[in-house]
Amino acid sequence: MKGGNLDFHKDILKIDAEKTAQEIADKIFAQTRDKLKKTGAVVGISGGIDSSVVVALCVKAFGPDRVLGVMMPEEDSSPDSKNFAQILADQLGIKTEMENIAAGLAGLNVYNKRDEAIKKVFPEYGPGYKSKIIIPNNILDKSKINIFELSIETPDGDIIQKRMPTSAYLQIVAATNYKQRLRMTTLYYYAEKLNRIVAGTGNKDEHEQGFFVKYGDGGADIKPIAHLFKVQVFQLAEVLNIPSEIKDRVPTTDTYSSEVTQAEFFFGLDFYRMDMLWYAMENNIPVEQAAEVLELTVEQVQNGYDNIQRKIDATHYLKMNPLHIDE
Repeated sequence: MKGGNLDFHKDILKIDAEKTAQEIADKIFAQTRDKLKKTGAVVGISGGIDSSVVVALCVKAFGPDRVLGVMMPEEDSSPDSKNFAQILADQLGIKTEMENIAAGLAGLNVYNKRDEAIKKVFPEYGPGYKSKIIIPNNILDKSKINIFELSIETPDGDIIQKRMPTSAYLQIVAATNYKQRLRMTTLYYYAEKLNRIVAGTGNKDEHEQGFFVKYGDGGADIKPIAHLFKVQVFQLAEVLNIPSEIKDRVPTTDTYSSEVTQAEFFFGLDFYRMDMLWYAMENNIPVEQAAEVLELTVEQVQNGYDNIQRKIDATHYLKMNPLHIDE
């Protein structure tokens, strides 16, 4: 089937992963040497698929001796993140540094600022509780703006969810964003110390829809996978021999004390259908054709198109350079 002059089918996002990995590695090496005048890379490794693929690509570009992996856990980090990151580092043969940023965040009063906002919604929130922010709806089922809810887990394991007032949502996010900004500050310490670049780990889903923190994980010298859909990152993981523990792990934010998947927190849909819908939207595939291929209704496809475009438009400012008055 065709949309205009373009075929659209279930495997449209499949890539030649071997060739793509080599092309990206070659580009990383050339840009680092010729444009940035640096000697290697520093990558924040979290045990997730994106950072694992990026560090493997950097090893392919520079060799293991010129790549440093930095693990940066804090109070809310899953122990799996550190464990999986170390498994990856051992397999690739790279050196690592461990920087626990919890004390720095506590010094900035981050956890207290977050908890203050949570208590505006759940006054009972306290020690032993966990929390996360979620999108309670599938984006295909509605075309309205996403409404975030706060979910807490009591010490007894009970789950309670409520819609948040805007002020509480903004304060929780603002406090939480400290984590990504402190991590990026840490990466640049090692990059400057070693005369290397910081390699960003955001994929296209995150970069274009604004699922990153400005001057946090959005800050980097090179963004090797920012042009790739998440499903394509998984394809690279196969040819780069990323450990199965990492490939099989459900992508999470690893930011909140209660584990939350990226789909729950931001995207509101599994990666395959979201990426396929996004590709279809970008290539002007008629909604009827996309619906047939993806076995969705026309309304669901249109809702998906609308939701993705809304996020791109709403977060455009995150990708902007600072504005100059004389512009």
